[in-house]
Amino acid sequence: MTEVTDGVLHTLFHSEQGGHEQVVLCQDRASGLKAVIAIHSTALGPALGGTRFHPYATEAEAVADALNLARGMSYKNAMAGLEHGGGKAVIIGDPEKIKSEELLLAYGRFVASLGGRYVTACDVGTYVADMDVVARECRWTTGRSPRNGGAGDSSVLTSYGVFQGMRASAQHLWGDPTLRGRTVGIAGVGKVGRHLVEHLLADGAEVVVTDVREDAVRALREKHPTVRVAVDADELVRTPGLDIYAPCALGGALDDATVAALTATVVCGAANNQLAHPGIEKDLADRGILYAPDYVVNAGGVIQVADELLGFDFDRARAKATKIFDTTLELFARAKADGIPPAAAADRIAEQRMAESRRSPSVTPSVTPVA
Repeated sequence: MTEVTDGVLHTLFHSEQGGHEQVVLCQDRASGLKAVIAIHSTALGPALGGTRFHPYATEAEAVADALNLARGMSYKNAMAGLEHGGGKAVIIGDPEKIKSEELLLAYGRFVASLGGRYVTACDVGTYVADMDVVARECRWTTGRSPRNGGAGDSSVLTSYGVFQGMRASAQHLWGDPTLRGRTVGIAGVGKVGRHLVEHLLADGAEVVVTDVREDAVRALREKHPTVRVAVDADELVRTPGLDIYAPCALGGALDDATVAALTATVVCGAANNQLAHPGIEKDLADRGILYAPDYVVNAGGVIQVADELLGFDFDRARAKATKIFDTTLELFARAKADGIPPAAAADRIAEQRMAESRRSPSVTPSVTPVA
């Protein structure tokens, strides 16, 4: 961006989620592109994370989101055992109004200018078809269509990983790794949420959903008429008999009011950055609610796109995503042993892995994108 406001500078240099290696502000006037690319860490390898397309109210808000999401990707990739650091990009604007081929190509050129330090993929507001366009200008693009050498829709393994996190939560809390007979509330039935519904129904769970988009709920109900519908997220979290609450939309879903109202005994969902502010993880623990950290259980998607860089093999990627079950169980055991909430335990483990990698630079790989 040509002009950097004081608000954006304040966010960059005074963010509580600091420690980022690089933040790039991008603008292409011809296409209308305004974007932020944030690289939090390359300690474990080239930063890998998706591109979010969202109508942010201000540039400062976009920068803050990019910083938070990039940091979360560092922790997610570390917990997933990937040889990648964390990065994220956000494109400012309503994708329904301004997304164009010209804009996506311009964005691809900015990513390419980083020379492989950041590898991009899909996120909220971007899709496989978009990544195919970006890849025309950028070798370091994942989430492409199978016909273009990619893995396709990463929400497939994202939902599968969240399901494994739910199974691990059930094992830890109730002694049985199944959701049969349990009631699961899902807030957001878009790309990930709708796949998650299928896993849960196949396992014998009862499902209640809500989404701000009536068409998404209607389409889901047409396919799965046994699914119940809550008016909104506020009603969903107060649903009597709810066993698991799954935030699967945008971040910040777990705020003070939501935690106080929750009837569920487990929170396990696909949304990034679910904790609205520090201390929420302790509030959940104090209420006896088991929280499966978002970046641990929703890592299936990044596992899928990381595998794309090796020449995608779905069975190999799915096997890696299945390990989210074991990782989540080990995390709960570590949290119990250390006497801390699971979110704090996950941070400790991820930070330890990144610190150890910095002392052993030989573990940091280069990325050779698949043509």
